[in-house]
Amino acid sequence: MSLALLAGGASFAQQPSQPPRAAATPPGHTIAEIQVIPTPAGTADNRYKHVDAAIAIIQASGLRYEVHGLGTVVEGPAERIWPLLQAIHQATLEAGAQRTLSIIKVSGGAQAGGPTVDDLVRKFRK
Repeated sequence: MSLALLAGGASFAQQPSQPPRAAATPPGHTIAEIQVIPTPAGTADNRYKHVDAAIAIIQASGLRYEVHGLGTVVEGPAERIWPLLQAIHQATLEAGAQRTLSIIKVSGGAQAGGPTVDDLVRKFRK
């Protein structure tokens, strides 16, 4: 979710209540990052309305997520991530965007024990 992610007052957000993570992630655990670039990003009254609609879909998913300035990272089972990515893209159009470009990166593994977002960034957080 492009620089427009800085809208809605969230340069960083995380699912408020997170279940404890198991020692190893299950097979099919997926990490995805999505950046949506709707045109326009919002309306005269709400500058980032279309981006906010996309973030609302992520928040409602119940999956672990982090909103960043240039995209949002979501993690969970692949069978929930893939439909969510489509719903995020569609939400911007349903909110009134004329067009939307979504840039998506996805990482997943066939075996259990793949990394989580926390595993990948823990040493860089203070």
